[in-house]
Amino acid sequence: MIRVVIVDDQPTIRLGLRMILDHEPDIETVGEAGDGAAGVAEVLRARPDVVVLDVRMPGVDGVEATRRLRADPRSAAVRILVLTTFDDEEYLVGALRAGADAFLLKDSEPATLIDCVRAVDRGENVLDPKITGRLVHRWRTLDAAAPGAAVQAAPVDLSGRDRQVLTALARGRTNRQIGAELGLSESAVKAQVHGLLSRTGCVSRAQLVARAYEWGVAGS
Repeated sequence: MIRVVIVDDQPTIRLGLRMILDHEPDIETVGEAGDGAAGVAEVLRARPDVVVLDVRMPGVDGVEATRRLRADPRSAAVRILVLTTFDDEEYLVGALRAGADAFLLKDSEPATLIDCVRAVDRGENVLDPKITGRLVHRWRTLDAAAPGAAVQAAPVDLSGRDRQVLTALARGRTNRQIGAELGLSESAVKAQVHGLLSRTGCVSRAQLVARAYEWGVAGS
């Protein structure tokens, strides 16, 4: 059973998410909260596997909530799925830097949300392909505006397979889809991604994709 906490400042959104998730036999909503501070407290109480977290909330927003969850040893391992809209680019970059695991548009189909929760629980880092380009563009724009910013080289040597996997990640592919494209097993892809995360110091697949764009690996 995948245990989920929902954090969103709109009660109707929380109710809708709960109804969608609790309808599944392998997913159980174990708590909810209306702002980031209460969400962090609820995660520490309920100890879920996944947090479905709105990025834009009054008071403590999703970025700060993500940062607090990652900083606390009791919640550092929880998987964080951020819900967003097309207008949340700066919030998204903040959540990406703070260590969120997945990003999904709020208007996604219920089946997409369910699949994403399951994928995140399996250890995958999911990027909605419809927002990947905007997210990475905003990341690069903010970094370029920073004092002393410069084009970065990859911190490690990247093999041809590394580059193939990074390109597929940038297109929003799952481990299973990447395996089908490259002729690899899903476990082999998972190991490849894990190795890239470890070698580059990135904390999530989303962050890895953003860095891949900076290194000129995943396109422009």
